[in-house]
Amino acid sequence: MGRMEPLGFELRCEASLAVLTDDVVKSSEIEGEHLPTDEVRSSIARRLGLAIAGLPEASRHVEGVVEMMLDATQRYREPVTAERLFGWHASLFPTGHSGVIRITVGAWRTGQRGPMQVVSGPIGREKVHFEGPDAQRLDAEMAAFIAWCNADSPVDPVLRAAIAHLWFVTIHPFEDGNGRIARALTDMLLARADGTKDRFYSMSAEIERERREYYSRLERAQRGDLDITSWLSWFLCRLEAAIDQAEDTLSGVLFKARLWERLSADPVNERQRKVLNRMVDGFKGHMNTSKYAKITICSQDTALRDIKDLLARGVLVQNEGGGRSTSYRLAGLAASQEQGL
Repeated sequence: MGRMEPLGFELRCEASLAVLTDDVVKSSEIEGEHLPTDEVRSSIARRLGLAIAGLPEASRHVEGVVEMMLDATQRYREPVTAERLFGWHASLFPTGHSGVIRITVGAWRTGQRGPMQVVSGPIGREKVHFEGPDAQRLDAEMAAFIAWCNADSPVDPVLRAAIAHLWFVTIHPFEDGNGRIARALTDMLLARADGTKDRFYSMSAEIERERREYYSRLERAQRGDLDITSWLSWFLCRLEAAIDQAEDTLSGVLFKARLWERLSADPVNERQRKVLNRMVDGFKGHMNTSKYAKITICSQDTALRDIKDLLARGVLVQNEGGGRSTSYRLAGLAASQEQGL
């Protein structure tokens, strides 16, 4: 937080946009759902009032997921209520379906489908990892949870985030989407702990990297007694790793700032600007003339002239190899940062 403060509003927004995009994408990937990164970034940027030129329009489903996450992090000071959680759930399932299955949306789950169980394995040999409380208990269980979330407490706010995460997924109040809503609640409580809506680290991205262990830790805590020290320790370790990972995000934002500051005295043309922005904003792999021509809708000869100009300026460098496999990368950007961007 201290290192980001001197960067100014615009660069802090850039960093926050990158982290929030990662948070939304990775939280869905934990559940096996892959959202288009460009659509997520477009939706978040538009809602934060940032430039989104060249980014695609987001689908209704992506908009719903983003709406939930931004409500949690940007309005972190506002109390948790059943209506607010119902709104998040409705945003996750705008059609009222989870896949092809119709579910109860914007309300606690009912008992019509039987017990709420988390299972794995083939039909006939399923393994039940966890069974949530009976639907008839949900009003009372969620009332207690919500009151706890909103009450003043001497418990460290970071530990409260860890406790809330485990408590919510243990109640499992919705037919689907409990994990994503639990992680949104976690981000909200971490924002309260940080005292800012700006997000510079992604807890969901770190959980996704340790997804198997994440589910194992949850299951152990839910099957054990009321001592959740092991879960809290694991959560804190993941939080520390998420904050360490934020260094890469900061490096990427600083690189982008230095790049455009350097080019401000001798501006590039609009095609070059578009390609460079793509390369520093999540472009996968390296650039070549074909990709350049496709992105800017120009001929390969024009693309090659633009690239040669950027090479002469020292903005791009050519990778090893030649002929049809000739490719280029941004100069001065470490491989680890390039992957992070």
